[in-house]
Amino acid sequence: MAIHLIDGGLSTELERLGAQIHGELWTGRALLENPGLVAEAHRSFALAGAEVVISSSYQLSRQGFLEIGLTADDADEALRQSIRVAREAVAGTGAKVAASIGPYGAVLHDGSEYRGDYKVSQAELEAFHAERLAILLSEKPDFLAIETIPNVVEAKALAATLEGVKTPLWISFTAGSEESLWSGEPVEDAIAAIASLPNLVAVGFNCVAPELVSGLANRVKPLIDAEIIAYPNRGGTWDSAAGVWLGNEPRELSSWLDEWQDAGVTWVGGCCSTNSLDIAALRMALDS
Repeated sequence: MAIHLIDGGLSTELERLGAQIHGELWTGRALLENPGLVAEAHRSFALAGAEVVISSSYQLSRQGFLEIGLTADDADEALRQSIRVAREAVAGTGAKVAASIGPYGAVLHDGSEYRGDYKVSQAELEAFHAERLAILLSEKPDFLAIETIPNVVEAKALAATLEGVKTPLWISFTAGSEESLWSGEPVEDAIAAIASLPNLVAVGFNCVAPELVSGLANRVKPLIDAEIIAYPNRGGTWDSAAGVWLGNEPRELSSWLDEWQDAGVTWVGGCCSTNSLDIAALRMALDS
């Protein structure tokens, strides 16, 4: 089966291009202040060989904008702009655009998506995702990238919110082991919550340690009809207080490719601490 290559960490590529990534909106701040640089980052990934680039909407929401003194309308326009910028950036390259839909924990900007312990109800999560989803869908992205989901209640909320959506989508969880999400809940429970969604192109994991990918993929494979996606970090531990990754692994993502393919992964890319150079190396490995 063909391997599909997606992009790497947008914040990492922006930093490589000279951006200062910080604050509550993360890459969303770069979109507001320097959309041209965000476009350059997307295009770098496409030129490196990525077939899909992921928009800068991961941390954008009305709630997050209101907390820093902006408006709900500002948030909606930023969500729309994230798709427009990505689409214009990859024009002529053949790359598609996926709208990033990050977890509720991302807007808390306290590392909650790496713990999965935020205390909100399923109904509140459904409302949170529904308003962002409606805006992003209005720009007709090629895919929805539902990513970095750390607990089962959010998986259930997303399944309810996405029911009836016709845009192809993938759902990517984040986990601290080969058995459990960061919340401590079994991977199987999360997969069961979303497995029957229509238009589910792939299910898998992102923002995980690369050494966990094969075990997680093997665990998921018998549970789904969709393909398996993996876009891990280069390695290391997130320090939410300092806002940095510590102890990054020097090993190239491309060196894991054979192992991941053997585990059934057919969509691959990178997350934190990976940039367009890593994607170019993956492209070269795939092509050879």
